Amino acid sequence: MTYSVKEMFLTLQGEGAQAGRAAVFLRFTGCNLWSGREVDRQKAQCRFCDTEFVGMDGQNGGQFTTPMSLAQAAAKLWPGGGKPYVVCTGGEPLLQLDTPLIDALHDAGFEIAVETNGTIVAPDGIDWLCVSPKAGVPLKQKSGDELKLVFPQEENKPEDFEHLDFAHFVLQPMDGPDVIEYTRSAVRHCLSHPGWGLSLQTHKWIGIS
Repeated sequence: MTYSVKEMFLTLQGEGAQAGRAAVFLRFTGCNLWSGREVDRQKAQCRFCDTEFVGMDGQNGGQFTTPMSLAQAAAKLWPGGGKPYVVCTGGEPLLQLDTPLIDALHDAGFEIAVETNGTIVAPDGIDWLCVSPKAGVPLKQKSGDELKLVFPQEENKPEDFEHLDFAHFVLQPMDGPDVIEYTRSAVRHCLSHPGWGLSLQTHKWIGIS
């Protein structure tokens, strides 16, 4: 399989239960809920994505023809020390992430995290699975380490997911012109429903990718 990568870089995880942790971000091209083109946003199944995942023109982006070549490229970005950590994201990473690549990343020493919309069942071997459900589409991955719900979504209420098998449940205020209002609303919900935590996009505050 050939893997198409938008970008790959060393950063700090900015959100969710692993916020603040050094990570190699491996961003795959493509998504099954939106083309990534602004002209298609209003008719997309996911309209609030804030990530550029079209093309392979980002930092260290390109096509990789083998799992080992991609794993080795990711390993070169790790500075040494600690536990190497790679976050596979997109777009929708499970359109491309497969068992041979999971094995290659493990062989390169990585702990593997995945951020997915949950519409594709995840393969075995992922060390940290974060699912972010989107309104109006079937959720097929119903277990994992973290369920991160962008908040608010009219068709997706927090109580719709509380019965699922996740270790952590977090609300992430939707970015945009109403983010302050949405953050306050998310805080109120977390205080009145302590099974939920608050996820903030700290990377945007400190000016990193």
